[in-house]
Amino acid sequence: MRVAAHGDDSAPAPRSGVLELLLERVARGDERAFDSLYTAVAGAVLGLVRRVVRDPSQSEEVAQEVLVEVWRCASRFDARQGSAIAWIMTLAHRRAVDRVRSAQATSDRENLAAARAHSPAFDEVSEQVERRLEREQVRRCLEQLTPLQRESVTLAYYRGYTYRETADVLGAAVGTVKTRLRDGLIRLRDCLGVSV
Repeated sequence: MRVAAHGDDSAPAPRSGVLELLLERVARGDERAFDSLYTAVAGAVLGLVRRVVRDPSQSEEVAQEVLVEVWRCASRFDARQGSAIAWIMTLAHRRAVDRVRSAQATSDRENLAAARAHSPAFDEVSEQVERRLEREQVRRCLEQLTPLQRESVTLAYYRGYTYRETADVLGAAVGTVKTRLRDGLIRLRDCLGVSV
């Protein structure tokens, strides 16, 4: 069974009571009655579903599901609750809305999964922020040293020079470099608030 693709929901509605009689016969398993019912309502069902779902192929699929549901559930129709066309169109509207919600939920899950896959874990981010803040604090504290202390600390601790190499670069005695380093490290410790 395939819903007609034209989706003509402007077709004239059957005479009052005709659909209700057809539904009664469909409820008893009458396939010819279902063919007649199908012909009478398929265009209207597809038109309604298309307005909600928008995608033509999805709309045809949903309309077909609605008409299968009408075949299977015709015995649930109660004429005291409303007309047959209102019952069928309610089924169509509910099924169309369910399809839109399902598609949106799937899209939301996929977007969330993609966002999680492309963003670092919270711990990594917090560690990066912490390291950046520590570097900024060390930079500020280094600026508070005298130029000779700053040069000694930079050469010995950031460039990995030995005392001898630092002394050669600065043109100073090794003892003088050690003193500058010691004094510079003490000032750094105090500035950073590090306890020994």
